[in-house]
Amino acid sequence: MSRPPRRRSVTRGRLLRRRATADHLAGWGFVAPSVLLIGLFGLVPVVWSFILSFQHSDLQTPATWAGTANYKQLVHDPLFTSALRHTLVYTVLFVPLTLVGSLLVAAALNRKVRFIALYRLAVFVPVITSTVATGVIFNFLLDPEFGLVNGVLEKLGLPAQGFFSSPGQALYAMVAMTVWGWVGFGALIYLAALQSVPQDILEAAAIDGAGRIRAFWQIQVPQLRPVTTFLTAWLIINALQLFDEVYVTTKGGPLHASTVVVYYLYQQAFQFFHAGYAAAMAVLLFVVIVVVTVVQTRLTRGNEEVGAA
Repeated sequence: MSRPPRRRSVTRGRLLRRRATADHLAGWGFVAPSVLLIGLFGLVPVVWSFILSFQHSDLQTPATWAGTANYKQLVHDPLFTSALRHTLVYTVLFVPLTLVGSLLVAAALNRKVRFIALYRLAVFVPVITSTVATGVIFNFLLDPEFGLVNGVLEKLGLPAQGFFSSPGQALYAMVAMTVWGWVGFGALIYLAALQSVPQDILEAAAIDGAGRIRAFWQIQVPQLRPVTTFLTAWLIINALQLFDEVYVTTKGGPLHASTVVVYYLYQQAFQFFHAGYAAAMAVLLFVVIVVVTVVQTRLTRGNEEVGAA
């Protein structure tokens, strides 16, 4: 005697729910180690830094409550204002130069020529080179007395430059070094996007008489808008977090000419042991990065909706 249809449907529903529960538990079991590590080394430090920003702490003795004193001090700190200005100048120069350089390099690599794989590898090598190695190389190249660049300038009859040792040039030398290091990353992203542009559009443009350069700027570049939005946000976030290059090359000098926010934060926390004050800077920087990320997400969604329409 067979079961009634209703009883069979109830039994099937229970089995499906049990299977779904088992799948959820298995999924959480797989991701639990990652979630634990992210929470331990990502979320906990963020929460602790936020609490620490309202305290006076030297990381050795018990902290005391300071309220908003650390945030008020930021407004009246001339070195922080200078570091903030240097960070903004660096970002304004670094982001567009890297974007344009990456786009042009990607366009040059988007061709079928001999040894193209070798050229692409050569462009990407600076991205995987450690920051310490990059800093050491540029310290050697830009040394005011024995550097290769000044040697070439001397051969050309031009005056030697101070570069990292000059207060007026240190920040711009930093921009040149980091642009060189990040162009390969942006070129790789742009190259993948260029190769995904439909070929029939380019063929139709060629039939209409559009040259290669015109087709690139008027057809391919507009297709890259979502990629450009992503790269812009990515580069802005990286520019705001500039630290390694400064630490390896100039240590914020000379005369604080290349001191940026994160390096000044490092000095306050681990050289002067003003941990609460440094935490206030970190919270402010975190808020700025969150805003940039939210703007980038909304712009990306807007581009996707326009493309779908």
